[in-house]
Amino acid sequence: MKDEQCLKYMKKGPGACGAGWVAGRRELLYNNGRKNKTADVRVTSDFRGERQMIYCVHENIIIRSMVEADVDAIAAAERAQGWLGNLEEKYRTRLKDQAEGICHAMVAEMQGVPVGYINVYPDSRLGAFAGRGLPEIVDFGVLERCRRQGIGSALMDAAEQVASGYADRVYLGVGMHSGYGSAQRMYVKRGYVPDGSGVWYKDKICEPYSECCNDDDLVLYLYKDLRTGTEEK
Repeated sequence: MKDEQCLKYMKKGPGACGAGWVAGRRELLYNNGRKNKTADVRVTSDFRGERQMIYCVHENIIIRSMVEADVDAIAAAERAQGWLGNLEEKYRTRLKDQAEGICHAMVAEMQGVPVGYINVYPDSRLGAFAGRGLPEIVDFGVLERCRRQGIGSALMDAAEQVASGYADRVYLGVGMHSGYGSAQRMYVKRGYVPDGSGVWYKDKICEPYSECCNDDDLVLYLYKDLRTGTEEK
């Protein structure tokens, strides 16, 4: 979303959560303590008194930073979908990484309710491009009841915009089983291509003819050239 559109929304005053809007700036730190470029953000304080950053607003979808109250709300909604495991721990890890300045933990909000999330690690230490100063998009999801409303596209737009402030290329890993089918199609349509290293299993390259399980740990890494939206020639 263009900056003037964000400013237009800000001038409307308090949003669905009673947020007061002001302009602000924030410096992000890599996990080695090195300062990165300062990014323009919108800093808010909602009715819980938690500071938030507004990355963009798209019609009725607000893309903002994750806050503590999102942890239980998103975890509860995903359990209602039948998801298992310690979901709260995953989101608290994102909050911790965000607080340490090594991650943009972003949430999509509609009508005051968190309905999706995405994370950008500006200098990822994992995956096919680990340690090369490239941003990685991690853990992207939209609640099942809220899909096909443009939320996923809005999250990806915001994540790619953030990533473009750090490098000309961004990458991500996508699961190989059918549960990731929608995400696989979206990434291809957005210009992501395989990195050529083959599939990975449990954070390592899966060697030819080796055994693996088609679970959430079996992933294919894709990347996108943000200058052209396609593979670099």
